[in-house]
Amino acid sequence: MAQEQGITNVGKVGNRRVHMANERTFLAWIRTSIAIMAFGFVVEKFALFVKQMEFFLGRAVAGGGTFPPHVTPGYSSIFGILLVALGASMGALAFVRYKKVERQIDEDAYHPSLILDILLAISVLAIGIFLVIYLSHSI
Repeated sequence: MAQEQGITNVGKVGNRRVHMANERTFLAWIRTSIAIMAFGFVVEKFALFVKQMEFFLGRAVAGGGTFPPHVTPGYSSIFGILLVALGASMGALAFVRYKKVERQIDEDAYHPSLILDILLAISVLAIGIFLVIYLSHSI
């Protein structure tokens, strides 16, 4: 009987470690999604800063003037908003993945899923391509 309890306790301890590893993975995904949202926020606000600097520098050179009646958002504003949305969706997907893996650990039937990994890899690739194109046009 004591041996059975020892085996059960060892199984519970091992299971607890797996759950804690799952939680650490979830928190890593959350940090990644927060970083992507923060980067999107910075990109969008930097676009606003550049527009304001263009206005003030143009006003100083021209000796006056007013704001144009309609300022169109640049690519960086749209890109920043998309990055914030991507980060938020990654956070939601990370939670779904965390709960799914938690259930699979309890049922002792873990099946890895690559959806979030693929989404992150494609997103980073798309961000890199966009930034290369954007920066090469601004030179």
